[in-house]
Amino acid sequence: MAKKGNLREFQAHLARRLAGASEQSAAGLLGIQSGADYWLLNLSDSGEIIPLTPLTGVPLTKPWFVGIANIRGNLYSVADFSAFQGKEATPQNNSSRLLLIGTRHGNNTALLVTRMLGLRNVDDLTPMAPDPEAPVWASTIYGDNEGRRWKMLNVRLLLADEKFMDIGI
Repeated sequence: MAKKGNLREFQAHLARRLAGASEQSAAGLLGIQSGADYWLLNLSDSGEIIPLTPLTGVPLTKPWFVGIANIRGNLYSVADFSAFQGKEATPQNNSSRLLLIGTRHGNNTALLVTRMLGLRNVDDLTPMAPDPEAPVWASTIYGDNEGRRWKMLNVRLLLADEKFMDIGI
């Protein structure tokens, strides 16, 4: 019984911290790594982050569509975010994560990413010139004081992208 109480206390503490982070900085961002690229998502668009769970493959789909995940009884389509962009496939290991992005938008979608990098504050980043060749969901770019380029992922626009939604071969 003590463990249940501790888990509930931990969840309540975590919820308070996340709420506090949102209140302290409305510009709070979640940093992720996908392949060699660094990405930012608005906290409001970034859903739950979970360790990689077993995936069920789906035949006749594009190589970047890695399968279906059963997460607490709900099915999520899982796209390898790096492979979707035409880059190397994400290794499925202990540091890989599933980022549930579509729930807020009425779509059970998850991105397979290399690893989570934690919270970032937009005030610590420098806006850079947009990439004219980047898709509309990834045209905003920031730089940090360590020389890294961070691309801003617009989840709503990604989920509206016909290329992303067309998984069949």
